[in-house]
Amino acid sequence: MARPALTLDPTARQPIGAAAGPGRLLLLLMAICFLAHFNRISITLAADLRLMERYQIATDQMGAIYSAFLVTYTLVMIPAGWLIDRLGTRFSLALVSFGSAAFVLLTGCVGLLNLSSTQAVAALVVIRALMGIVSAPLHPAAAKAVSMGIPAARRTVANGMVTGAALLGVTATYVVFARLIDWFDWPTAFGIAASITALVGAVWALRGANSRDVGSRTKTTADAQRAEAIPEISETAFSPETPTDIARRHRNLALLTVSYGAAGYLQYLFFYWMHYYFESILRLDEDQCRGYSAMATLAMGAGMVLGGWLSDSLARQFGTRVARGGLAMTAMVVSSLLVVMGITAEAPHWVAIWLALAMGSLGLAEGPFWVTAVEIGGKRGGFSASIVNTGGNAGGILAPFLTPLISDTWGLGWQVGIAVGSGICFAGGLMWYGIDLGPRKALTDHQ
Repeated sequence: MARPALTLDPTARQPIGAAAGPGRLLLLLMAICFLAHFNRISITLAADLRLMERYQIATDQMGAIYSAFLVTYTLVMIPAGWLIDRLGTRFSLALVSFGSAAFVLLTGCVGLLNLSSTQAVAALVVIRALMGIVSAPLHPAAAKAVSMGIPAARRTVANGMVTGAALLGVTATYVVFARLIDWFDWPTAFGIAASITALVGAVWALRGANSRDVGSRTKTTADAQRAEAIPEISETAFSPETPTDIARRHRNLALLTVSYGAAGYLQYLFFYWMHYYFESILRLDEDQCRGYSAMATLAMGAGMVLGGWLSDSLARQFGTRVARGGLAMTAMVVSSLLVVMGITAEAPHWVAIWLALAMGSLGLAEGPFWVTAVEIGGKRGGFSASIVNTGGNAGGILAPFLTPLISDTWGLGWQVGIAVGSGICFAGGLMWYGIDLGPRKALTDHQ
């Protein structure tokens, strides 16, 4: 039987599951990343407010629970990249949403059981480790969806908005999840978060874009015009045609991965220990702790959006070397210096201000990281992005565990523990100097 011709009738109704347009695609990706990071960081609030006291969990044990997620998340990141390129972004992000919902619910169920301290720690390690596995495709799949569905001249700001939504999710954790714990206690709070995550996952499964279909099906005249304006990632983008090209691509990927690992170390140090630092080290009251933690994380989210817009604007005038490499390197170096200013300040409000500015500066580099990671891989952008994200989370794995080890176990103090993260970020920023971003070519809105 002949295959039905594709309709170009602008009044034709798209079937359920048809790919989202750029605007709807961006909103869905932002919602998924918002909830994924809300769910990832919510355990830190539950730990600070209930878990550590109830089960007598020490800081290094809690750090092991936090790192359990990051270990498995990182270990399966490269297979997740293969999955994205093989099965598409719709399946991959649906897996993230439904899988996260299931394990968030199980996290709350721990509180409904009569467990000893050892049993609770073991259960949480297993649950969070499994949650890390299903969460692995999140950012590589989102970055590939952006590169397949957003015009080239606006991809960096789109990536900045998606990752910025993730930071908005972290910010909301300090306020919204804390209130849910206050009102319903922590097991019910996790149940509410799981339900909302599953609902958004269902919307994505029905309406989300699938990278396997981009460019292969056109439903309406508007979609046809969009397909012309939004080309697929070229197979020849950073493709290995000569030994020099192969070496350049591998060097670029290696440097980008190491640099993102350095950014990830400082980022996750803040995510997992900032609230604790304000509460237990600076001994601020709970409202101040929540407010300052939210302020710093919100600043990073705003930095991600601003950095994406700034990078795309600079690219139109100066090309990608300045717009991505120069911006990312400057942002990371400045962030590391602002961290030092924060931990050496005396007044708590100045500590919070400098650390918030540091997080905002670090956020400026996020969009350039992701758009460059996908472009390096061409049509295998999901795989190359997963390699870069593996590096980011390798740094992230170390931060939740090493920071209390340096600060408490080795007795060097929390200022030293945080300063180590600052130094790592500084070194990572310098890595961008060696990344070859191709010819000095300005991007236009028509690309």
